Amino acid sequence: MEQSRTSPLLQGAVQDLASGVVSALRSGDHARAAAPMAAAGEAGGLALAAVRVLGADALLPSTLHGAPPLPDELAVFRKAVEAYPPGAGAAPTVVWSHWAMRRMLRRLDPGHADGPDEEPDASWLEGTTWQVLTHQLAVLAALALPGEDCAVARAAGHRPVDVARGFVRAVRRRDWRQAAGAGRWLTLLEGVPQTLGLENGLDFVELMGGQDPLVALQVRAARLTRAGAFV
Repeated sequence: MEQSRTSPLLQGAVQDLASGVVSALRSGDHARAAAPMAAAGEAGGLALAAVRVLGADALLPSTLHGAPPLPDELAVFRKAVEAYPPGAGAAPTVVWSHWAMRRMLRRLDPGHADGPDEEPDASWLEGTTWQVLTHQLAVLAALALPGEDCAVARAAGHRPVDVARGFVRAVRRRDWRQAAGAGRWLTLLEGVPQTLGLENGLDFVELMGGQDPLVALQVRAARLTRAGAFV
């Protein structure tokens, strides 16, 4: 989901949840992220919607640190998936975000996963401009996971130079969320120009936008990916 389309109250709830994820990523203790997830399950409504907005990244500490999520954490995640399916005519990014959450459930809780595993349509990314491609990939940064294969990841892999151009453009426009999301993708792509200076670029994005937990989450995920801190 694109957070720009959510209410201020929901944006705040998403940032609170993202802060918990960032804390867990920094410490390596995924239980730190489980606390806000459990609170979301108890609160319902707004807080649960925040899990759906953050998408598969709500369980990112478990993914990148290889630690099984706590039962309460997984139950809240499953509840968010079931409570907020894509509606008719939903944007492709919303459909893909929901698919990514279901894929996460299949991996971490196969006994409670259901529904088809078919990938959504990704033809909307074919032939799109590099500016639009970068924006869409940043929205779907939760799909940027080591070793994962899907149509969106393949579309990014076919255009590393375009994603690099989009990263530079986002930095120049001071769009730190888009820059962080694009940077996360770039850590996974082959053929990224050496002249980009991605490591220094991520440092700059973190310095300028790191007070935003959604930026910090993407930058931390990128750093862990580059360091190989995953299973």
